[in-house]
Amino acid sequence: MIRKIIKIDEEKCNGCGACANACHEGAIEMVSGKAKLAREHYCDGLGDCLPACPTGAISFEEREAPAYDEQAVLMAKAQKIANDKPHSCPPTGCPGMTSKAINRPLTEKAQESAKIQSELMQWPCQIKLVPSSAPYFERANLLIAADCTAYAYGNFHQDFIKNHLTLIGCPKLDDGDYTQKLTQIISQNDIKSVIVVRMEVPCCGGIERAVKQALINSGKFIPWQIVTISTDGKILND
Repeated sequence: MIRKIIKIDEEKCNGCGACANACHEGAIEMVSGKAKLAREHYCDGLGDCLPACPTGAISFEEREAPAYDEQAVLMAKAQKIANDKPHSCPPTGCPGMTSKAINRPLTEKAQESAKIQSELMQWPCQIKLVPSSAPYFERANLLIAADCTAYAYGNFHQDFIKNHLTLIGCPKLDDGDYTQKLTQIISQNDIKSVIVVRMEVPCCGGIERAVKQALINSGKFIPWQIVTISTDGKILND
């Protein structure tokens, strides 16, 4: 099929590896000190690698290429997670529902952080309640977060909500899929960037997939990134 896909100019590539790190799909690999599009069917054509390249070695082209295979990408990601850290649900149940106590000493710094002001810039903030088109979306940096992240990560307002329009949801508890609503928001507004903050638990993959599909559906090239928070409040992919 003819579709949009990235093109890497080897002569301009300096081998820094920034594009490979920026590619959410794992389509790019470093081979002999140069970036290579190793898996064409992993490339979604969104171009997250373009702004990461310091030499301008990456561009888009329209050409014959295999279709983007989302299932293959998801399976590769799942395998990587399984190799790095067990995330699959064991027979005893979903790890996202495992109860545990987290003991934290009340430090002076923690007491001071309780006085931090809210950085929320709009209301409502639930994905299913927010209007698809509103003046505050224009030229906005969009934060799309699983609702548990704000409770798990202590400095959430300062590190994520500040200077962002915030949309929250829980793909495990909310009925339906967010893809259609997010597609409308991204398509109908001039969004500058998107950051997705999710928990490490498997069910949070639903919000990541919805955002990605919405970006594909919109046909827009918008810089985006994913941040994963552990259940004890640490950033796992910083």
